Amino acid sequence: PENLLAAVKRKGTKNLTAVSNNAGVDDFGLGLLLQTRQVKRMIASYVGENKLFEEQYLSGQLEVELTPQGTLAERLRAGGAGIPAFFTRTAYGTIIQSGENVIKYGPGGAKADKVEIQSEPRESRDFDGRGYVMERAITGDVALIKAWKADERGNLVWRGTSRNFNPDCARAGKVCIAEVEEVVPV
Repeated sequence: PENLLAAVKRKGTKNLTAVSNNAGVDDFGLGLLLQTRQVKRMIASYVGENKLFEEQYLSGQLEVELTPQGTLAERLRAGGAGIPAFFTRTAYGTIIQSGENVIKYGPGGAKADKVEIQSEPRESRDFDGRGYVMERAITGDVALIKAWKADERGNLVWRGTSRNFNPDCARAGKVCIAEVEEVVPV
């Protein structure tokens, strides 16, 4: 929702927790909010194309929670459905399970090798002889999403890749603000 993100940038709201499948690029999407240091914490599955994101994380200016894409989608879906947590095989046996993932570096950043915030160890259980890790649902105060069409009652229609995360994000937010290409009558 590039126009909604531009409005948030203009408003100057700070200390945001952003949940997205990616961190945008330096001058588009969430990258715009990173430029103005409005994002405090980022929960994402892919962050590889944003140099500013990398700089802020490695210098200790940004909290980052990396989550596999399927797990991120399920955490949002669970949040929207009122399910507080679920178990998944993803991350079992990794630093995510053991709580050794760096969320935020301390003063001096990664070069100083000082960790300010480390992930919490995940609860794990065996089901049918296989290990699983518990993941908590994601909910938020406001969901900013993009849809193709909306009617005057607020029903939304998505097409293409916008169907991937937007419906789950919409349900996971206490309030949903949708940017649409067209508003149609009921």
